[in-house]
Amino acid sequence: MTVRTRADLASLPSYVPGKSIPGAIKLASNEVSAGPLPSVVKAISEAAASINRYPDSGAVELTGRLADKLGVPADHLAIGCGSVTLCQQLVQATCADGEEVLFAWRSFEAYPIVTHVAGARQIRVPLNSEHTHDLDAMLAAITPNTRMVFVCNPNNPTGTALRTEEIEAFIAKVPRDVLVVLDEAYKEFVDDAHVPDGVELAKQQWAAGHNNVAVLRTFSKAYGLAGLRIGYAVAPPVVADVLRKVYVPFSVNALAQVAAMASLDAEDELMVRCRAIVAERGRVRGELLAMGFEVPETQANFVWLPLGERTAAFNEHCLAHKIVVRAFVGEGARVTIGEPDENDAFLAAARAFTS
Repeated sequence: MTVRTRADLASLPSYVPGKSIPGAIKLASNEVSAGPLPSVVKAISEAAASINRYPDSGAVELTGRLADKLGVPADHLAIGCGSVTLCQQLVQATCADGEEVLFAWRSFEAYPIVTHVAGARQIRVPLNSEHTHDLDAMLAAITPNTRMVFVCNPNNPTGTALRTEEIEAFIAKVPRDVLVVLDEAYKEFVDDAHVPDGVELAKQQWAAGHNNVAVLRTFSKAYGLAGLRIGYAVAPPVVADVLRKVYVPFSVNALAQVAAMASLDAEDELMVRCRAIVAERGRVRGELLAMGFEVPETQANFVWLPLGERTAAFNEHCLAHKIVVRAFVGEGARVTIGEPDENDAFLAAARAFTS
C-alpha cells in the first residue's frame, strides 16, 4: 500500500522553467541579463550577516516604502514570494472548491497550475487574431461561478498590451463580486502612454466604487531579483487582508526584503537600464520584421514569434546556435531581450533559419 495523494494532480502539467545550458546564451526566462545593481548587491551582502534571524513576516518596512511610492495606504498591500505565489494566494483566497478562475490563453503558464492546485476550475479564453486578450469573449465566459479574472498586461508570452479605455470598459461590465487581477510583471518596460499604470487605474476604480480590482507586480524582472523571489499585490483592504491570511509565514526571506528596498533606492538608475532594454526591443523586433517574421508589437522585455508548427524546428535551430529561447511547441517562441551582443547572436541565428 502506498500513501494516497490527490488523484487529480496526476494530469497536472508541471511548470516548465526556461532552460539553462552551459555555454549558451539564455533568452528563455525574461530575466534582466545585467543582474542587480552594485548598490543592491552590497545591501544583500551586508544583510547576509543576519540570516540567522527570521525575516519580518509582515515585511513592514518594505510595505511602508511601497505605500509611500504608490500613494496607497499600507493596508492595501500584501507582499509575497514572487508574484506567482501571490497568484496562488489569490485563488486560495477567493475560490471555494470547483469555483472558476478565468484567463486568456495563451497567457502566463502558472495560471492553470495555481488554479488547479487550489481546487478551482480554470476557464481559458483564446487570444484574438492580434495575439492579445479578447475581452468581449472573456466577458461572455463569466458565469455565476466565476470568482476571479486574470488579465496579464503586458501579456506573457505575447508581449501585447491592452489600452486604458479597453480595461476600463471591461471592468465596468464585470460583476462587482468578481475580482479582476491586473498582472503587471512587465510594467517597467511599457513605453506606450495608452497602456495604463494599473495601480493608478485601480485607485480610480476604487474611488468610483469598483472594489474588485487588484494589481500584481514583481521585483523579478526589471529589478533583477528573480533569484530572490519577491513581489507584491495592491488591492482593496478586504482582498489584501485575505491574501495575508493565506500567506505562508516567513516565505519572503530577509535578503529579498533588503534587496527590494535597495532596488527602490536605485530606481532611477534601474529605469535608465529599462529604457535601454526598450530600445533594444525595438531594434530586435525591427530586424525580425525585416527578415519576414511575424512579431506582434510588444510592451515587455521579450518578443513573440507565432511560428505555429515551425516552432520546434526554430527552437532546435536556436539551440544548435547556442541560443536558448522559450518554445511553446505548435504555437510560438518567446525570446527575451538581452544585452546587445546576446541579441546580435540571436538575430544571426534567426537570419539563418530557413524552415
